[in-house]
Amino acid sequence: MTTSQSIRLGYTRVSTSAQDEQLQLDALDGAKVLRRNRYSDHGVSGTKTSRPGLDAMLADAYAEREAGHEVTIVVYRLDRLGRSSLHIAQLLADLTERGINIESVSDGLNSATPMGRAMLQMASIFAEMERNIIAERTVAGLAAAKAQGRTGGRPKAIDSKQARTAQTLRDSGESVPDIAKTLGVSIATVYRTTKAPAGK
Repeated sequence: MTTSQSIRLGYTRVSTSAQDEQLQLDALDGAKVLRRNRYSDHGVSGTKTSRPGLDAMLADAYAEREAGHEVTIVVYRLDRLGRSSLHIAQLLADLTERGINIESVSDGLNSATPMGRAMLQMASIFAEMERNIIAERTVAGLAAAKAQGRTGGRPKAIDSKQARTAQTLRDSGESVPDIAKTLGVSIATVYRTTKAPAGK
């Protein structure tokens, strides 16, 4: 008969080699995550839903859970799991459905507790709502521009309002090609008028 174990898996991510992950490692130390149970991704954007370290951790978490063990995934902050709020929301929902706990040290969230589960669910809901609101505002803005006759092919540049919209979309995790398509501008224009989100 297999004895059920409590397993804690840690995940860290930095998007560039210049970033320091020590803060994340210190958080895992404090959360008592063994070094052999840690996974990391270096120089990988959080907008990518598939990452080597993340994929390996999830595969091991699913296997351990299927073996009947209690599994907790520990991160410094939820945004380490991804920059896209929708992706994070979907991942949290999947983990919760599988009975895998999520602990976010900096956010003070732990899905092993009733309050933690409620807060994680609320965080996921608000994240998805934010993404939908941004998308709706963008569509409405484009429709208004079209109604005023501002059409006629892809413009070479964007005004300050569109630049703010592009930055908001990029901060929410939208890819640059998708932003360019939504605003009807070139990819180069989006890169030129926006900054990469902090931590990327």
